[in-house]
Amino acid sequence: MLPYSFYVSDEELLVSVGSYMETNRVSVEKVLKIVYQEQAVFRIRPVNRCSQTIAGIGSGDNTVRLWDLNTETPMFTCRGHKNHVLSIAWSPDAKCLVSGDKDGKVCCWDPIKGELQGKPLSGHRKAITGIAWEPAHLSCPSRRFVTCSLDGSAKIWDFKLRKSLISLSGHTKAVTSVKWVEMELYTQGTFLIISEDRTIIMWETKGKFKHVLKEHGHWVNSLSLSTDYVLRTGAFDHTRKEISSDEEMKKIALERYNKAKGTKDSPERLVSGSDDRTMNLWEPSVSLKRKNRSTGHQQLVNHVSFSPNGQWIASGSFDGSVRLWNGFTGDYVTKFRGHVGRVHQITWSADSRMLLSGSKDSTLKIWDIRTKRLKQNLSGHSDPVYAVDWSPDGEKVASGGKDKVLKLWKG
Repeated sequence: MLPYSFYVSDEELLVSVGSYMETNRVSVEKVLKIVYQEQAVFRIRPVNRCSQTIAGIGSGDNTVRLWDLNTETPMFTCRGHKNHVLSIAWSPDAKCLVSGDKDGKVCCWDPIKGELQGKPLSGHRKAITGIAWEPAHLSCPSRRFVTCSLDGSAKIWDFKLRKSLISLSGHTKAVTSVKWVEMELYTQGTFLIISEDRTIIMWETKGKFKHVLKEHGHWVNSLSLSTDYVLRTGAFDHTRKEISSDEEMKKIALERYNKAKGTKDSPERLVSGSDDRTMNLWEPSVSLKRKNRSTGHQQLVNHVSFSPNGQWIASGSFDGSVRLWNGFTGDYVTKFRGHVGRVHQITWSADSRMLLSGSKDSTLKIWDIRTKRLKQNLSGHSDPVYAVDWSPDGEKVASGGKDKVLKLWKG
């Protein structure tokens, strides 16, 4: 169960009910209305660019919080949501943070001022489950992003115009994950990849349905691309080179993406993890049939992730294990043992040498890819760890979970 916060007249109740009634002289004959809400840290996203030091956190207390990672102090508490914040995403140029909540509302935040930009965006009827921005190599400055929802739809929004441009509907069940990518598949084009019940749907960004990938026997929980790292960081890398213009940013981002996506002999790859306990490896630019089916987990696969260099795939499962797979063939490499509870999320170091996992057992564990052994056990949380992320410069790790605590770990 999640921890709860309690409110009386929209003010958080920080003392016992008896103490509150005594302090505020509330009659024992009066009906006192107490509202409760679940509270936990659900999402953590360090800013994309390596030269910045801001972390964005979405929480069960209906807020988005921005933290200065240098001083390790809070910068802003952003209020605008009326329900739990379930998804957050930085724009590739790091000038905007978008968040989505349980009510289906989307908020755009100025990370420098901590202010809501315009009113919350409405359109979805149920909870926002994922957000993805158009990559920097396709558009700079950043303008468009896509959201997906439990209502079975996905929507493309224009950040500048503050409105929905296209709605991708027709899904019979909840849409759980979204990726904005560029692939060559019979015709040149840019696609959205969305996972829903048992399928992965591919759309053109103009709203035209293209293809469906059908190979899983149950719910698809997680997607990862071999180009995820460069799509996330755009033009920014470990060199921290100063970029003077949007044109330069787009050019550098395109060069990094083209280098990462591979060639016809080794094209961009996609991996999916499912409730059916398997993972499927795809090369969508080559074929709509899966390249390999990876088995071994004893319970559902909750999270999958390509290493930044694309050589490895890591998977975290509710069976408590973290497994390593070949990023090109999908073949099994090794199993990391140590957690005694469900693995909720995994994240890679920028150099692909280490892997971090967060678990229901309240610990984080760092795994050494070269030795295939546990490198370090990080304890400190008092409850399950739901969210973990490694900063693109490799210097810090952030973790958050049921105990409502954000922890920063130095590399």
